[in-house]
Amino acid sequence: MTSLVAPAAGVHAREARAEILRALRLPQFVVPTIALPAAFYALFALGLGSGNADAATRLLATFGVFAMMGPALFGFGANVAAERESGLVELKRLSPMPASAHIVSKLAATVALGALSLVLVYGLAVLGGVRLEPAQWAMLAGVHLASVVPFGLIGLGFGYRLGQKGAIAMANIVFLGLAVGGGLWMPITMLPEVMQGAAWAMPSFHLGELAPMVAGRSDTAALGLHAAALALLTAAAALFAWTGHARQSA
Repeated sequence: MTSLVAPAAGVHAREARAEILRALRLPQFVVPTIALPAAFYALFALGLGSGNADAATRLLATFGVFAMMGPALFGFGANVAAERESGLVELKRLSPMPASAHIVSKLAATVALGALSLVLVYGLAVLGGVRLEPAQWAMLAGVHLASVVPFGLIGLGFGYRLGQKGAIAMANIVFLGLAVGGGLWMPITMLPEVMQGAAWAMPSFHLGELAPMVAGRSDTAALGLHAAALALLTAAAALFAWTGHARQSA
């Protein structure tokens, strides 16, 4: 058993390294993905916030979710679609490598790029006067990094169903829709009532509510409600990705 686990772990590690290096060699993808959340945070929290540390902290919580959303949607969606069109997915399926290595490597690259973006956002937050306890920083980072799961599953569902151009277009639409409609840029109370209701069907909204709670900047009374809703939406995203994979494999 040990002899089988060790080679499998090595394959996963090499695939993950190759995926990260490939992503870093695409500046047209990496630069906007890493820089955009930090630039938006600097504008909304530091520029328009006029040095309000409480507002900067709450926006740190929501913009951290935003920072992870882009790499997840585009990394899984557009990249998987491109690999399908080039035949790389089929080639990997026929190879002796573990089937999970393909997804694990994508996950590693997404987390790595998202973490770089988070470092920039967190650095700007500290410069803007945000002060959290070490445990709060840890829990906030945990929520932010976990954001990759529902968004990655959504991207994967599109990647298995659409061509590269279609997946990129859909990822852009979903990316902006979840950011605005989920209240990541501004509180949903500023949006029309119909959009406030629709936000409950978006994982970005629930993550954007949970993040300030763990940072100690929001009432935790509804924590269980948002966590349960997020779990249901993540399960739905997993079903969306799995049925897309099943269609691809048929």
